[in-house]
Amino acid sequence: MATKKPQILLTLDDELLGRIEDYRYENRIPTRSEAIRTLIKNGLKSKERD
Repeated sequence: MATKKPQILLTLDDELLGRIEDYRYENRIPTRSEAIRTLIKNGLKSKERD
C-alpha cells in the first residue's frame, strides 16, 4: 500500500507560472508538479554548492 505524500498549496503569479510551464515543455517534463519538484531540487543542490 502506497504512503500518502504531503501536499502543499502554492499560489504563483502569471509570469512565474509561465516560466515554469516553459521549463516544463522545454525539458519534456510530463506534469507541472514534476517540473516544480525538479526546479526546487536543482535550486537546493545549487545552494549546497555555494
